[in-house]
Amino acid sequence: MNVQSRIGAESLTALDARCQIEDGTLTASHLLEACLERIDARDDAVKAWVHIDRDGARRTARELDAGPSRGLLHGIPFGVKDIIDTWDQPATYGSPIYKGHQPPWDGSTAALPRAAGAVLLGKTVTTEFANRHPGPTMNPHNPEHTPGGSSSGSAAAVADHQVPLAIGTQTGGSVIRPSAYCGAYGYKPSLQHFGNAGVRTNTASFDTVGIMARSVGDLALFRAVLSETPYKAPEPEAVSRPRIAFCRTPHWDQTLPETHAAMDETQKALTASGAEVFELQLPDFFDGLNRAHKIVCGFESVRNYSDELRRNPDKVSQDFMKERVEVGWASSLQDFREALRLGIRARTWLDAAMADGKIDAILTPPATGEAPHGLRTTGTAIMNFIWTHCYMPAVTLPRFKGPNGLPVGVQFVGRRHEDTRLLSLAAWADATLMNRAEAL
Repeated sequence: MNVQSRIGAESLTALDARCQIEDGTLTASHLLEACLERIDARDDAVKAWVHIDRDGARRTARELDAGPSRGLLHGIPFGVKDIIDTWDQPATYGSPIYKGHQPPWDGSTAALPRAAGAVLLGKTVTTEFANRHPGPTMNPHNPEHTPGGSSSGSAAAVADHQVPLAIGTQTGGSVIRPSAYCGAYGYKPSLQHFGNAGVRTNTASFDTVGIMARSVGDLALFRAVLSETPYKAPEPEAVSRPRIAFCRTPHWDQTLPETHAAMDETQKALTASGAEVFELQLPDFFDGLNRAHKIVCGFESVRNYSDELRRNPDKVSQDFMKERVEVGWASSLQDFREALRLGIRARTWLDAAMADGKIDAILTPPATGEAPHGLRTTGTAIMNFIWTHCYMPAVTLPRFKGPNGLPVGVQFVGRRHEDTRLLSLAAWADATLMNRAEAL
C-alpha cells in the first residue's frame, strides 16, 4: 500500500482526507498522528482544547484501519465543544463547578459522528456555560486577539489545522462569529435540524448545535451525519442568477471599515457572476429584537441554572451574572411573553419577505469586523442574533482580511429549513470569491 506521509495531512479537508482513506493512500492513524503533531506544536499558543483523549483516539483509529468502512466520516478526527456530553471524556461546561464531571452518555451530536466512523479527538474549550465569560483560547492568527465565543476552541482548532471538523453551539452568535474571527467555515443550521440531546442547556428557545470546517463541502458532509439524513453534496453548478438580498441590519453603525470593504467586494463579485444583488431593509420593529433576545436568554437561563446559582453561587462568574442572571431576575413573565411574540412576528415577516421576493439568500456581516484586540471579551454578537432568533440557517465564508491581517468573513443566511439550498449557494459564492481573488 502506497501510504501518504502524514506530513501535511493535518491541513486536508475532511472530504479530501476521506477520499484518501477510501483509496488507501492515507490511514486513519496517519491522519490522527498528523493532527496530534500539530496540536503538540501549536496548542500552547492557541489553547483550543480542554481535554485530549490520545489513547482512546489512537485505539479507535487502529480499529478503523483494521476493518471495513463504518460510514461517511470513517477515520476523520473531530472535536466537540465542552458544552456537549461525552461518555468517555469529561464534560465541564466551561465552569469550575463541573471540574472532573464525567457523564455516562454521549450527546447525540457526539454519538452520531462516532457511529459514522469519526474519531473523537477531544473536547474543545467553551466559555462558561456557552455564554460570554472567556476561556483560555487565543486567536490562532494573533494570540493578542480574541477567537470569539462561545465556541472558541472549536473555531480555533479547525482554523489552526489541529482537526478538520469540530462542533460548536450558537445561542446568539457563537458558531458564526468565532468562525469569522478565526478564519474557519461555519454553519449554524435551522433550529432543531441537529439534536440538542446531551447539550447543557443555555437558552432552550435558541440553542443550536453548529459546525466548523475547512470547506462548504465539509459542512455538507458533517451535516448529513449530524442530522442523520442522506449525504447530498452542494451543487454550486445548479445556482443560476440567484437573488441575493444585502441586509445591513439595524446595527450597521457598529460595523468597521474592513466589513464594509468585504461586503462591497462580495456584492461586486456576485453581481459579476450573474447574481441580482439588492438591498433588504428590515422594518423598524426589528430594532427591538436585540432587547427581546436578551430577555428570553436571561429569563430561561436563571431557570436552567437555578441549581448552580443556589448551591455554587461563588463559582459563577460576574460576566454570567451580569449578562444573563441579572437580566433574567429583572424580567417579568409579561416581558418574556412580549419578547417571544416579537420573535414570532420577526420570523413571520422574514419568511414572507424571502418567499414573496424570491430571495435565495441574505448577504450580511458575520461580525462587526476582524477579531478585537484583547482576551477579556469575546466580541459582540450584534450581527448574529437576528438570524439565530429567527431560526434561520447561516454560513460564514473566510475570504477576506482586515487591517491587522486577521480574517474577515461574509455571512449568507437562508430561509428556515432550506439548509440544503443555502449550502449550494454558499459553495457557489465561495467559488466566486475565490476566482475573483485569483483574478486580481
